[in-house]
Amino acid sequence: MSVEIGAIIAAAVLLAVLAPFATLAAVAWQSSAELWTDLIGYVLLPASVDTAVLLAGVAVVTAVVGAGLAWLVTAFDFPGRRLLDGCLLLPLAVPTYIVAYAYLDLLHPVGPVQETLRSLLGFEGPRDFRLPDIRSMPGCIGVLGFVLYPYVYLPTRALFAMQSASLLETGRTLGLTRGQAFLRVALPLARPAIALGLSLALMEALNDIGASEFLGIRTLTVSIYSTWVTRSDLAGAAQIALAMLAVVLGLVLLERWARQHQRYANDAQHPRPIVRARLSPVAALAAIVVASLPVVIGFAIPFAYLADAAIERVRLSGLPGSIFVSLRATVIYASAATLAASAIGLAIAYAVRRFSQRRATSVVILASIGYATPGTVVAIAILPIITGLDRAIDGAAHTLFGFATGLLLMSSGVGVVYAYIVRFLAISVGGAESALQKLPRTLDDAAATLGAPPRERLWSIHLPLIHRAITASAVLIFVDCMKELPATLLLRPLGVETLATLLYGEAARGTYEHGAIAALVIVSVGLLPVWLLSRLADYRP
Repeated sequence: MSVEIGAIIAAAVLLAVLAPFATLAAVAWQSSAELWTDLIGYVLLPASVDTAVLLAGVAVVTAVVGAGLAWLVTAFDFPGRRLLDGCLLLPLAVPTYIVAYAYLDLLHPVGPVQETLRSLLGFEGPRDFRLPDIRSMPGCIGVLGFVLYPYVYLPTRALFAMQSASLLETGRTLGLTRGQAFLRVALPLARPAIALGLSLALMEALNDIGASEFLGIRTLTVSIYSTWVTRSDLAGAAQIALAMLAVVLGLVLLERWARQHQRYANDAQHPRPIVRARLSPVAALAAIVVASLPVVIGFAIPFAYLADAAIERVRLSGLPGSIFVSLRATVIYASAATLAASAIGLAIAYAVRRFSQRRATSVVILASIGYATPGTVVAIAILPIITGLDRAIDGAAHTLFGFATGLLLMSSGVGVVYAYIVRFLAISVGGAESALQKLPRTLDDAAATLGAPPRERLWSIHLPLIHRAITASAVLIFVDCMKELPATLLLRPLGVETLATLLYGEAARGTYEHGAIAALVIVSVGLLPVWLLSRLADYRP
């Protein structure tokens, strides 16, 4: 790989990642000033208020639950702690829209939960007794919070485990109780991890479209979809998407600011880990209940509901043929995006290793922009590029060969794959770069002295040593592509359904039992990266 090839790769990545956002601004500019005024008054302001309230509520729930559980499993010892430690990651396997889908049916006024309660309490129907409607802001905050808390739990738990026991012991000698030591010593030191986890959780909440729409919350993401699809106003949707980009940028800057100047040093090169306090039987039982509750709410209940509904659907009507068609489309799109993103990410990471310059590092940062951008925004930005290429191909085919190709790229799913690559390229780049950084430079020097060209070094030396990291990143990309709903919903070819869009359609029609099988497949596949995370994040000394 020469310097010229590395420059070409860098330029191609910059063009592919940044071009959609440039077209987004161009599309938004096409809208009239009068339309922009209407959007601000009737769409943007209400959606911004709902989005702000939703993000604030999700931030509180994920911070309290994630940080509290991280401290519980790090500082205390009780029966089942190690099992719960791994199980607390399980909600990551369930997309937010699937959890909302499950609870909508379970907590419906004529659903199984409320019917059972009325039977036990002696009420006859929903007019006599009914629970608060889950289609509300508190319901949406609760659903998203108990699914997204692992984003805070995982980095905070790791940082708590890295803290030196002497820091807490010093606080105890100064008269602090264990709870005070947590609030005044451990928690402030964990603020960088909490800020990082919160930024990821809030970006996931901002990207959500299914749960918010199912639960009646008109967020910016839902507004983009309805403005584009329902009102056929692409320019208006692009303007709302630009407003969402500003929100995303604000979240990223907030996370950076929260971690600014947060530095501390351990008291030794190999600090002594925190000694877990053994809980009494009563306190241990309370800890088990507290640690189990988020797993039950965020994973066990939705998974059990999906399994029961899927079994009932298969028993009564067999497997629907649409499941296999949707599964095939899902696997094709996700596999194509995973292969492309993995290859591009490896090329970028290897270029950075060979040409460790400021420009190469900036390419890595720019290639990661899409991961922080909601899928609806990416879809709005990509659509003009794909349709423009389709028009160019159609015009060239008509001129040269005398026939029309129509929407060749759009109908083949290229837009969906492109959106997946833009969204999840950061996972591939990050995995390959972190793995290559662990390899000593002496390997490259020794191979160079033996006359091995850069390409041979990559295939013969580096790839065999980092293939596990590349595989883990590929698994994460594949599963994220399977779960991605907003971009798929907006860019999929006409008449083509993936598992995610099939589930969305069934939920929108209220036929929950028909979408349970698709949801169960998505959740089952999503368990794989959770298992990988539990293996890779094992921090026990």
